[in-house]
Amino acid sequence: MPPVVGLLEQRELAARRRVDELREEADRVQAELAVAEREWKEWAIARSRVGEVLDPSEELVVPEQTQAAPLVAAAKPKSQVPIWREGLGWSVLSVDYQRIGQVLADRRRLHQGPLTCQEMAALFSLDAVPAKVEALRSKAKRLVARSWLAERQPGRFTLAEGVSGPDGGS
Repeated sequence: MPPVVGLLEQRELAARRRVDELREEADRVQAELAVAEREWKEWAIARSRVGEVLDPSEELVVPEQTQAAPLVAAAKPKSQVPIWREGLGWSVLSVDYQRIGQVLADRRRLHQGPLTCQEMAALFSLDAVPAKVEALRSKAKRLVARSWLAERQPGRFTLAEGVSGPDGGS
């Protein structure tokens, strides 16, 4: 029979290994928790920022004039977009919506295809950062929902059938 002290040492060693394994797992879980908490906070900040961008009480900052789409003035976000019908002109929309229509009318006139919101951001000399691109996407989707634009391929926008550009051209 092995000595009692040897048996106790074996059990102590096994218990220490188990403690070490659990500590390693706890460290791994703590690291995962830290990453998950950071990601959660980033999403909360993103939601807050989008809320600020879409806040109707603030003016939308518009960059300098570009050749592709002349700007007249800044428009407030969440502008009303009526459902398109024959004879309804782009002048009923805010400047931001009009310039989306203008750039898509130019594309149609030049026999070019639909545009993505990232491409529109570049044409409007906006930084192609998610906040700017998503603001454009929101406006484009609203125009699609109100029959001003068409989205035949996901994320690619063009003027809807029968709709002419803001300058009256098709």
